[in-house]
Amino acid sequence: MKILPNLLLVGLLVLGLKTQAQYDIVKTENGAISGLKSGDIHIYKGIPFAAPPVGNWRWKAPQPAKNWQGVRKCESFSASPIQSKPAPFYCWTEEFIAPPEPLSEDCLYLNVWTGAKLAYENRPVFVWIYGGGFSSGSAACAIYDGEEMAKKGVVFVSINYRVGALGFMAHPELSKEQNNASGNYGLLDQVAALKWVQNNIAAFGGDPNNVTIAGQSAGSMSVNCLVASPLAKRLFHRAIAQSGGMLSNRIPTSLADAEKMGEAFQKKANAANLAELRKKTPEEILAATQGGIRFGVTLDGHVLPTDIFNHFKEGKHNDVPLMAGWVTGDGSITGGQALSAEKFKQQLREKYGEKADEFLKLFPAATDDEAKATQLKLGLLSFAARSAHLWAGFNKSRAYLYQFTHVPPDKPNFPNYGAFHTSEVPYALHTLHRWNRPWQEVDRQLENNMADYWVNFAKTGNPNAKGLPEWKGHDKKSGVVLELGDNVQERPALFKAEFELLDSVQIK
Repeated sequence: MKILPNLLLVGLLVLGLKTQAQYDIVKTENGAISGLKSGDIHIYKGIPFAAPPVGNWRWKAPQPAKNWQGVRKCESFSASPIQSKPAPFYCWTEEFIAPPEPLSEDCLYLNVWTGAKLAYENRPVFVWIYGGGFSSGSAACAIYDGEEMAKKGVVFVSINYRVGALGFMAHPELSKEQNNASGNYGLLDQVAALKWVQNNIAAFGGDPNNVTIAGQSAGSMSVNCLVASPLAKRLFHRAIAQSGGMLSNRIPTSLADAEKMGEAFQKKANAANLAELRKKTPEEILAATQGGIRFGVTLDGHVLPTDIFNHFKEGKHNDVPLMAGWVTGDGSITGGQALSAEKFKQQLREKYGEKADEFLKLFPAATDDEAKATQLKLGLLSFAARSAHLWAGFNKSRAYLYQFTHVPPDKPNFPNYGAFHTSEVPYALHTLHRWNRPWQEVDRQLENNMADYWVNFAKTGNPNAKGLPEWKGHDKKSGVVLELGDNVQERPALFKAEFELLDSVQIK
């Protein structure tokens, strides 16, 4: 008698529980999808998590994706968000850059890599948010490939979000139609993607109650913002912030100032009002941003609190276990010409008065070369390190801090940029094989260690495991930071005196 077992199997499929043979097709809340397979890893690319933000939906919160009939093929990346044509520059070769095409306003899609053989396996979920200064970027960058991380046991998700004017423009007319707040549409896209994860990831073998958000540069700042946002509450359970935050010199713009920028943009775009702006083509919108107009995160009182520093200080943020750190090359990301020793010392005296001499002990400038090195150090602290330090200090949940110092091997006929901004990402995401360099054993070992730390943290909130150098949690007394370099080792009290001095003058 095989009738009862067969009926049971049919019943399980109706409920969405899939056997191994049937796992290639996954039923999401909007419809069934199929993907690709690489070894034991199932890959689904270009899954819509929201409706296209076009026409009257431009500069509005993302709307639910429409349902579809049949099985939707999800085998290739979607278009990247509208941005200037991606091209390699400076230290960032093609592996770090969005594909040059397609680019589209219709960009709200995500990608999933999973090694689960069955749905509802409850594997930890790792959601990656790209960088790009809120003006560029894409989940389709080569170094964001999720296959190797999926092999380590997480369900890896990468998401797109709107950037530039289309993602972050605030405007008085927008605020009037949207409950006295505007801007931050790219952050709202990220929130929508996390809601999709909550509603769908179990069908890919993921655990919606164990979600880690992670990102680098503007992606790290996005993680910081999601941890601050009341709209993201309970949508994630751990946070990884790589090279960037909003608690130091990257304080977002007030709504009033952002609205003024939006009005200036409207004039530059030759539009009489918001309705005319919405009729502009994406290319016209992009063209109007050229020449210095740069949009970013806004303290709008809706997505984000109006005082993000005190929001964290008072413990009002989404307090979750944290891993945060920086790369020694982050100091040069702020750009600008270094001041001479004399001008730098004069600036310190004007800014800090009687504390200037105390500053010069920790930030010396006896010569122009020394002043240049000091300014790079200050740039490093203000861009990424101090924000991580402050966040860890405000957190009640466990926090782990790192500094990445490893210099990738030289590429023939290419300058050596040291441990540059973003260079840690392929090590952490185990994607050195997607980056064309003559890798050495030290690189492979560091890649294995970092990827294991990242995956362990996503699984348990603690990066440590047998066989890895111990990574002690942050505490203000020891100030210990883990150095991820040619050797992985503790750096007790790294920048402790500098942090204490900067904290004493309340530089935000």
